[in-house]
Amino acid sequence: MLGELPPPQPRACFGRDELIKGIVGLAENLTPIALIGAGGIGKTSIALTVLHHGHIKERFGDNRWFIRCDQFPASHTHLLSRLSKVIGAGIENPEDLTPLRPFLSSRDMTLILDNAESILDPQGMDAHEIYAMVEELVQFSNICLCITSRISTIPPACETLDIPVLSMGAACDTFYCIYKNGSGQSNLVNDILGQLDFHPLSITLLATVAHQNKWDINRLAREWKGQQTDVLHTHHNSSLATTIGLSLTSPMFQELGPDAQGLLEVVAFFPQGIDENNLDWLFPTISNRAKIFDAFCVLSLTYRSNGFITMLAPLQDYLCPKDPVLSPLLCTTKDNYFSRLAVDVGPDNPSFEEAQWITSEDVNVEHLLNVFTSINANSVDVWIACGHFLEHLCWYKRRLVVLGPKVEGLPDDHPSKPQCLFQLSQLFQSVGNYVECKRLLICTLKLQREQGNYCLVAETLRFTASTNRMLGHYKEGIQQVKEALEIYEQFHHILGQGCAWEELAWLLYEDRQLDAAEEAALQLIDLLSDKGNQFPVCESYIILGNTYCLRGKTEEAIDHFKTALRIATTFNWHDKQFWIHYSMAQLFFGEDRLNDTHAHIEQAKLHAIDDAYHLGRVMELQAKFWYKQSRFKEAKSEALRAAAAYEKIGATKDIEDCRAILQNIEEAMNKPITSQMGF
Repeated sequence: MLGELPPPQPRACFGRDELIKGIVGLAENLTPIALIGAGGIGKTSIALTVLHHGHIKERFGDNRWFIRCDQFPASHTHLLSRLSKVIGAGIENPEDLTPLRPFLSSRDMTLILDNAESILDPQGMDAHEIYAMVEELVQFSNICLCITSRISTIPPACETLDIPVLSMGAACDTFYCIYKNGSGQSNLVNDILGQLDFHPLSITLLATVAHQNKWDINRLAREWKGQQTDVLHTHHNSSLATTIGLSLTSPMFQELGPDAQGLLEVVAFFPQGIDENNLDWLFPTISNRAKIFDAFCVLSLTYRSNGFITMLAPLQDYLCPKDPVLSPLLCTTKDNYFSRLAVDVGPDNPSFEEAQWITSEDVNVEHLLNVFTSINANSVDVWIACGHFLEHLCWYKRRLVVLGPKVEGLPDDHPSKPQCLFQLSQLFQSVGNYVECKRLLICTLKLQREQGNYCLVAETLRFTASTNRMLGHYKEGIQQVKEALEIYEQFHHILGQGCAWEELAWLLYEDRQLDAAEEAALQLIDLLSDKGNQFPVCESYIILGNTYCLRGKTEEAIDHFKTALRIATTFNWHDKQFWIHYSMAQLFFGEDRLNDTHAHIEQAKLHAIDDAYHLGRVMELQAKFWYKQSRFKEAKSEALRAAAAYEKIGATKDIEDCRAILQNIEEAMNKPITSQMGF
């Protein structure tokens, strides 16, 4: 037989059956194919499995060729010489494709160019001539050319397939096919495979290392916990580092300049990667930043996912800087994040809408703060940024954070502890955990009184009063907010006075002192309506609406709610619009105006902004709505969803309310059944 035999078929290629079936179909129709993906993703294994597939053997017989492009210098002449030898053309050192064309066009054949990134790198030697030659090979109607490459700079006529990672099942099959030292599958292994993003090469290396060292599963788990991807190094010197190094030493990567390695470290550091919309303010000093990130994707070092540029977990662990402080670009990124967090986020501030960027990057920022507070627990700028971050979450994405114990663990004399404690308390309040919120506020108040910062004392008193209102401790809350009001008046703090009147109005309303509540709300409107602070004014009209609801004056209540809604809609305050529609739904529900109730429930859902507490409230009301109509199945479903939302954020009081609703629903559902049974 002329030419060279291709390498043998891999013993196993798990989880690729459908992909291979599709590639075989394309090859049978002589469609040129490009398999693109990161190093170690399994491109070569897939290509060889296809090459030895029964249908391909039947279709092409002995005319199946395989060229490893990384085994010869990346030059035009070397590629031609290798091609001539592999296919058995018998032509020594051809200068171009001309003498090979008769042989290439004489029969149907399939040709694999494996690891073609080594010859197709646009910054490599003879790049233009090599690309032109590969493009001509693609044009042969009798040749199925299959390219495997880490880079996507391949002829556009190729059917391009991005090779995915394995499924969980295929990852397990791959691991246990190699690892022979245990019996049965283990959840510890499953967890490690997940942390490897089901990356085939990493799984193969992990299984090989464990098998060669005769580790049991527990030892493997300990080694992984201690070393992470550093453990992926076999006795025969195969390693993840070698594979990644091939990409980092490629001409295309080297051409990107000195900032490329640092930018990769930044991508690797952040759990979410980098938001493409934020490149300008994260890396303002790097003029070709967009080009570099595009090149990372072309090189299969990164990939795009939901607007972020990220990378596979094994690459991420390997490339992440071991000492973040020594990574200049990461430190610059940190400073830019901190500057972005420092803006005022109150709803009356112009930056309020802009600051919503935190909703998509909260995981990144939390990780950044968690790492840098661990590196230097005494750093003031990091803790100031931590306080800003907690405040951002209160407004835009209410959830608890891993930073809580670190905040509480700060020394009492740390200058940032009172503010961080305060913002942490607000986060607990925003998710409905009022007991924990009050505990933190009391700690904050003690520190602030000791420091003698009375404006902050007043603010903390006001929020402690608010928390007491949520807990039903109205008398205590009224006393606290009145003390806050006195402090604000002493310092002529107009906005503070307005906010104190707002909280006092709510407390009096909840305590059913309706005349006093109305007077307090009107005091606020009179104080702030012409001062440009419309947020508390909007809240006052909501209070007035609720006050008139309790008095049974429906039309007056609706008028006040509509005034509040006009203000909230003008400023696009989703939170306020939610509570207005929710309050109106409750009003109409109490009057059995079910069509109006349903309409406002639906409007409230539109403004819940995927917030667990908002969604919990509206689903709880929806459950009551269905219960009133004896639609118990729907009522139970909504009540369970509400309880799940409250469980997610630890809103204990609301969870108890949902359980009471569920008990009523269960009793109602059982009554018809027992009566039918004759009880």
